[in-house]
Amino acid sequence: MIYWFTGASTQAVSTGAYRAVEFIKRNIKLDDSSEKASVEDSKKVVEICTEYAQKGMFNIFLTVFFATLAFACLEPFFFIGYLISIAIFGLFQAIFMANAGGAWDNAKKLVEVELKEKGSELHAACVVGDTVGDPFKDTSSVALNPVIKFTTLFGLLAVELAIELPAGTSTALAALFYAISVIFVYRSFYMMRIEKGVAA
Repeated sequence: MIYWFTGASTQAVSTGAYRAVEFIKRNIKLDDSSEKASVEDSKKVVEICTEYAQKGMFNIFLTVFFATLAFACLEPFFFIGYLISIAIFGLFQAIFMANAGGAWDNAKKLVEVELKEKGSELHAACVVGDTVGDPFKDTSSVALNPVIKFTTLFGLLAVELAIELPAGTSTALAALFYAISVIFVYRSFYMMRIEKGVAA
């Protein structure tokens, strides 16, 4: 769950950024420094980024929601193990992504300021790294905390309800909720792909 979440959130950010860059290339002349971007164009860029962020978070939230219900209905002790595992793996994944993203960002600054190689192939490589690093440190890593909190608080309530249900009903609900979560996992990647030639 932790590794899926980080991948899905990075995918949503990447697709939104790609669509925003596409719009900027088509409508805003960046080469002409005397001409500023219009307010309408700037609002459109913000709208594109917001749209893809909302699309991504819609899929992510519903996946976490239904997966939590599924695991809570499956077996209480299994769910306890699940909570412990996402807390442990989530902690180390958050630290890893924050450090990796910060390292990529600092590498670009080092090349630009200290090595003074802006425009070189080394700088181009660092820009690519920073493009990956920004969603690492600013999106996925910091968002793991609310995912873990929501899963814990909501899941404990769901377990209390699931315990009261007959075993067969609880297992059937677990299978149903898990199937729904898999649909949104699929949507989080395949509905958020960057398809060239498609207008934003």
